[in-house]
Amino acid sequence: MTDTTHTQPIPRDRTARERSPEFRFAADALRGLWQDLFHHAFAYRPLPPTEPGGLFTRSGSARMREYGAWAPHLAVAAVAGLSAFVSVVGTYTDGLIGLLCVLLSVAPVLLTLVRPVGAFWVSLAGNALALFLDGGTTREAPWLPGGFVAHLAVVTVVAMRTRPRTAAWMWLLTAVYGFFTYGLFGWSDDLGHGSDLGSMLFLAGVLLLAVSVRQTLRQARREVSVHQTVTEHERSRRTLLEERTTIARELHDVVAHHMSVVAIQAEAAPYRVENPPPELEKAFATIRENAVAALTELRRVLGVVRAQDYEAPDAPQPTLADLDALLANVRNAGLDVTKTVTGAVRELPQGVELSAYRIVQEALSNTLRHAPGADAKVEIGYVLGGLGLRVVNGAPPAPSLIKPSPGAGHGITGMRERVSMLNGEMTAAPTAEGGYEVTVFLPVPAAAPIEDEA
Repeated sequence: MTDTTHTQPIPRDRTARERSPEFRFAADALRGLWQDLFHHAFAYRPLPPTEPGGLFTRSGSARMREYGAWAPHLAVAAVAGLSAFVSVVGTYTDGLIGLLCVLLSVAPVLLTLVRPVGAFWVSLAGNALALFLDGGTTREAPWLPGGFVAHLAVVTVVAMRTRPRTAAWMWLLTAVYGFFTYGLFGWSDDLGHGSDLGSMLFLAGVLLLAVSVRQTLRQARREVSVHQTVTEHERSRRTLLEERTTIARELHDVVAHHMSVVAIQAEAAPYRVENPPPELEKAFATIRENAVAALTELRRVLGVVRAQDYEAPDAPQPTLADLDALLANVRNAGLDVTKTVTGAVRELPQGVELSAYRIVQEALSNTLRHAPGADAKVEIGYVLGGLGLRVVNGAPPAPSLIKPSPGAGHGITGMRERVSMLNGEMTAAPTAEGGYEVTVFLPVPAAAPIEDEA
């Protein structure tokens, strides 16, 4: 018996794609260099004015804030003037060549305002051209005095307008340029030329590191701000869903009770009439079947909003008739609250009564939480076409002693959801005396009169 092993050849394109980690790292690095300093290097990117609320635009008169928006541009222009001054004082070339050297030191700095990455290459090329025109008369190399200041300004501004990775590439290319230029011109030490390459690399490294750290911290703060905004939005959305879930649970109990009453009455109705006709018995049986089916579907659909540990209350849902017990409990908690009822008291739909009770309950809870020691008033008005509620509390006696309550601030959301469900109107705002007022109107359609049969 012979075992045969079949070896499948590896496709050439697969071996070509599988590269070593070192190769992939080098390829990613070169790709980053191309994207940062070569690709669209001279793209037009003007420096925008400072946004309102910045260092120079947060205070002062309107004219000063308007001028403060252009403070970065003025700073770049001032550094360009400084590099021109250093170029005039530090070089020994005069005439047209000296003027050209000054322009070569000023142009890259000003170019950072509109083409930042291109300004870096112009700075290197301009300094090399200035060295060639200078002819070795200056005692420093590979940077002339004006070009030294200009290049430090250029790499700093470019780093502030780009990413930290670009700063690392600029420092590395500056070092390569310095070594290459110093060796290319071949100045000898017996002519008294000194190298400012070490000073350039040190100062550039310090400036670029400081700018990179600043950029990284600003990016981290922006990300934290975005995450906080998203978290707050999700928290508000979750609170809204929780409030709707609570309302759905309560309405489920209310509607289930009424549907059960309908089913029971439909079943008992035929027995209240002596010798009912078959059509009437069949109609009541159909009503009962539809009521039971609707109740089953209601429990199936709305029952999903119940949590696993949620237990249906044994007692019926509260109404405005239970409001006195609520006020008594609130008074025991230390809140001085009074109740005023106006209009003809009448029975309202159970959903309206439940929502009104919960709105008053939540408003008084907010008073206990945010205005301890203050008094409160509850006004209930039975008016034509609906029910009016007004809960107002006074200013807290010692506002400085109030501590923020974790998880608070979402009671208004629940009130608005209940009012919106009933197509009502609600306002909630601070009062002029320092308290808070919640006003609600819940519409109740008038019942149609039942006409007597002739």
